[in-house]
Amino acid sequence: MTWAQEDPPGGGPLAALDAGLRHTTAEHVVVLSADLPFLEEHTVDRLLSTLRARAADGVLLTDPEGRDQPLVAAYDASRLREVLTLLTDRHDGLAGLPLRRLIAELDLTRISDPVASFDCDTWDDIATARARIREHGHVLDEWISAVKDDLGIDLDVDTRLLLDLARDAAHGVDRPAAPLTTFLVGYAAARASGGPEAVAEAARKAAALAARWAEESASEAQPSGTRPGATPPNGDVAPDATPDTRPDAG
Repeated sequence: MTWAQEDPPGGGPLAALDAGLRHTTAEHVVVLSADLPFLEEHTVDRLLSTLRARAADGVLLTDPEGRDQPLVAAYDASRLREVLTLLTDRHDGLAGLPLRRLIAELDLTRISDPVASFDCDTWDDIATARARIREHGHVLDEWISAVKDDLGIDLDVDTRLLLDLARDAAHGVDRPAAPLTTFLVGYAAARASGGPEAVAEAARKAAALAARWAEESASEAQPSGTRPGATPPNGDVAPDATPDTRPDAG
């Protein structure tokens, strides 16, 4: 990954876009802001495929009110450079220029996508995004990301594998075993100085152990020599059964 900074620093989105373009020779470029909580890979694919299929300078998303979102877009790189050069000459630089100056010079195709185009410009926007994330069941991903940020770690692991392990430990051993087992898996991976692969390997070992533990516990709970559902010895009456002393007993 290459990082680029606009000149002067804080000069605005057009200056930043120009700085980034200087580091690529790609035919098409995708421009995405960093405050798009619902942007997914298929949206980026759609932007690029639409751009390649049409004779346009770019393709961008529009929000629910129909406003252009030029920072959720794919552009023809050469045309983008031409317009940025034009604006630089016209305004003696790009610092402080609004994005509407750019899109006014481009032939654009617009795609309405109220979800992917949602951006977080205010604290109210962030609150709305968090509420929507919880509604869609993504709160776990948000929580994991927040914890990793606070702990200063950058590690992508198979969370589904760890959740399955926690379930197996809780059901096959005891409920408190779930968090303790996942902690021990993480500790073992850290001791091995490993990454996601070490976590996955430790989780697999612990899951296998939990399965064996559950099988052994089930076997120990079954009386020796008696199959589940088998008839007790001596016919239908268990050896320690209390005799029936009712008057009408046969």
